[in-house]
Amino acid sequence: MTKKIIEVKNVWKTYKMGKNKVHALRGISLEVKKGEFLAILGPSGSGKSTCMNMVGCLDTPTKGDVFLSGKNIAKLDESDLAQIRGKKIGFIFQQFNLLPSLTAQENVMLPMMFQGVPLEKRLKQSKKYLELVGLDKRMDHLPNQLSGGQQQRVAIARSLANEPEMILADEPTGNLDSKSGGIVIDFLKKLRKKEGTTIVIVTHDEKLAESADRQVYLKDGLIVKSLDEDTSKYIDEV
Repeated sequence: MTKKIIEVKNVWKTYKMGKNKVHALRGISLEVKKGEFLAILGPSGSGKSTCMNMVGCLDTPTKGDVFLSGKNIAKLDESDLAQIRGKKIGFIFQQFNLLPSLTAQENVMLPMMFQGVPLEKRLKQSKKYLELVGLDKRMDHLPNQLSGGQQQRVAIARSLANEPEMILADEPTGNLDSKSGGIVIDFLKKLRKKEGTTIVIVTHDEKLAESADRQVYLKDGLIVKSLDEDTSKYIDEV
């Protein structure tokens, strides 16, 4: 049986806006299996970013459970969540989020430093993953000395630094031209195929989504369509 890395069970996320309640998620359930490439899609306001926050342990649900490698993290505080995220999940963001004063190698080393990895191993790992994304000759360059596509590849190398179980990518091609976006898509596909890395992407990019094993569509806080299932279930109130 394929191991589940993330399991979201009947998760609601409700925000209070003055006297009103906004239900960003309305009882969604979703599994992510080891080695899977999953794309989460939906229009603005559909709840896909909130879903990403749940899958990535960036937030906890108002109701429901979120299991990471079998452990329910729904009630953990932020400090415990941060430790789990640092060890098990690597993040790739649309804005790259590279520190401008650090070189490419130093940016890749940063998450390892937060996990207490010794300097010698940080240097070795950062070089390894920059070589993997084809930027070993740019290790000493600052972000402003790199193209957008190169910066995103540094961000991918950084996401791999702690050898996480899962990579979570938020619009990874959103700020790239079509050529650079294609390079990133090809690399994610290669990473999935050759390294067996579990990848979850949130995207508007249909081309990127088509590279995934499974596509899940959200609307109004509900999963309304997946690769092999359709549902029109809507819930109007808690």
